[in-house]
Amino acid sequence: MKTSIDIRVNSVVHGVSARPDTPLLFVLRNQLGLMSPKLGCGLGQCGACAVLVDDAVEMSCTLSIGDVNDRAVTTVESFADGSALHPIQQAFLDENAAQCGFCLSGLLIRAKALLDTRQLYTDAELKAELAPHLCRCGAHPRMFRAVRRLLGAAPEADA
Repeated sequence: MKTSIDIRVNSVVHGVSARPDTPLLFVLRNQLGLMSPKLGCGLGQCGACAVLVDDAVEMSCTLSIGDVNDRAVTTVESFADGSALHPIQQAFLDENAAQCGFCLSGLLIRAKALLDTRQLYTDAELKAELAPHLCRCGAHPRMFRAVRRLLGAAPEADA
C-alpha cells in the first residue's frame, strides 16, 4: 500500500507517494527526476546507483525509502554550485575520466566520501576503495588518477 513518506534529498525535503519498501533509486529517478544514480545490476554490486546517506556510500537500488526516513541523501546533482564545478567534478574533467559515463556518478559519490574523510590513502588502499564500482569502458585508470590527484596522494612507484 502506497503511503506518503518524506525524504530529504540534496538538502530538500520531498513528500513522495510510494510503498516504504520501494527502492530509493526508483524514487530518485522516477519521482524526483534525479538522473545521476543509474540502475546497473539491481543487486548493489556495481556501484552505478551509489548515493551518500548521512555521508556514507550506499547503493540506492537495494536501499528502501523507508530506510532513509530522517536521513540525508546526497546525489551528484548537488555537487556543482551553479556553473562552478565541484573540485571532484573538475578533477574528473581534468583527467578526462569518463567515457560512457554510466559508472561515473557512483565513482563521483565514492570520491566525495573519500575526500570528506580527509584521510591519506596508498594506491593499494585507494584501489580497494574504488573496487566496488565497475567500469566496463576502460576509463577506470583515468578515474583512479583523478581521485588520487583530488586526495593529494602521490603516485607510488609500482602504480
